[in-house]
Amino acid sequence: MADDKNLRGPQDSARVAMGEDYEVAYWTKKFGVSRERLQEAVDAVGNSVDAISTYLSR
Repeated sequence: MADDKNLRGPQDSARVAMGEDYEVAYWTKKFGVSRERLQEAVDAVGNSVDAISTYLSR
């Protein structure tokens, strides 16, 4: 089943899907970072929310 684009939170709350604009918007707001900073974190540690959170809190 395809993602429901009307839902604005993440479909899998343990992963960040950088290819989905609504998920990027959700996570940048949640972490208080720019899209570029979020992408940097994903590139460094993968798309796990826990790993990204740890990376961004350094």
